[in-house]
Amino acid sequence: MEFVLAIAAFALVFVNAVSICLAWQRMSPKGTPAPKSIAKPPVSIVIPARGIENFTAETLDCTFRLDWPVYELIFCVAHGDDPVVDEIRRAAERYPSREMRILVGDDRISANPKLNNCMKGWNAARHDWVVLADSNVLMPVDYIQHLMAGWRSDSGLVCSTPLGSRPDGFWAEVECVFLNSQQARWQYAGESVGLGFAQGKSMLWHKPMLDAHGGLQALAAEIAEDAAATKLVNGLGLKVHLVSSPFEQPLGHRTLQELWSRQSRWARLRRVTFPLFFTPEILLGIVPPMLLALAAAALADVALVPVALAVMAAVYLPELALAVSKGWRVSPLSLPAMMVRDAMMPAVWLRGWLKGAIDWRGNSMTIRAEASELNEGVSRA
Repeated sequence: MEFVLAIAAFALVFVNAVSICLAWQRMSPKGTPAPKSIAKPPVSIVIPARGIENFTAETLDCTFRLDWPVYELIFCVAHGDDPVVDEIRRAAERYPSREMRILVGDDRISANPKLNNCMKGWNAARHDWVVLADSNVLMPVDYIQHLMAGWRSDSGLVCSTPLGSRPDGFWAEVECVFLNSQQARWQYAGESVGLGFAQGKSMLWHKPMLDAHGGLQALAAEIAEDAAATKLVNGLGLKVHLVSSPFEQPLGHRTLQELWSRQSRWARLRRVTFPLFFTPEILLGIVPPMLLALAAAALADVALVPVALAVMAAVYLPELALAVSKGWRVSPLSLPAMMVRDAMMPAVWLRGWLKGAIDWRGNSMTIRAEASELNEGVSRA
């Protein structure tokens, strides 16, 4: 029995190492310049915005400074009295030559408030290439070049995972290691073997293609627009591709409650939209191989501490090396943050299977496999 347990522990550690190797090969270090684009078609960037976040002024400012010959900015807000409107206008005043519009309204086409907010921007976009970009993405000057360079002959969508940066406090450090060397790593490893999944932070679409298959409203087929995008693109025989160097999301301060709310929401969305891929997530992180290895050691009457240290080294040293090599956030708190993250992951996975309302940026939502809906009396804060 101890031999079987030891082999199972080794197998999980090996798979973890393989995912790191695949991501290492696939991803470029942060700040790597985008390949030069021969064709530079005009682009519309649709940005749904709501409320003021830690780095709103900076992320908005970046949108006006992109290095691309012709692009328009379309900011979408559900309510005209949202404080982010004034921030957008202040940013626009610093770049009077940049073409931009602010569209106000709430088109209820789905239970997804972000998709509802984007609908008017999609309809108003003047160009064939459209980027749907979250307002908290820190766009580099070659943002559009990176997205365009990711487009291939078999692409239906190009997107980017968010890289957590600028954490303020321990729980923000934990969110960084969730986003970077865990979630981004696995997403890029999956794409490298043909299992590309969309990420809603930055999505480059060829508008005529999507309009020919239902337009943006087609993404209302799932509660999460990125899940719907993945299924739509795959259904057309095309692929979701990722940019080679992901874009940053500066975090600032985070609380445990905020971290838990985000991770449990995303787990629930993955569980509802891709249950077959979500189910084995319980095997990720250090907890399963550690328990298996310690059980094998106990049965074989081997000292537990050296075994535990060996598992930790085999799991965390390659992950830290990946983060360092790619220029991601690494600090003295990174290793403790990884340990806390992995301790949380079984609880997050379990939460993904449970019913109940979740919070989506002030919206109370009930997510179910058969339907999802915004609850009554949602907050606009």
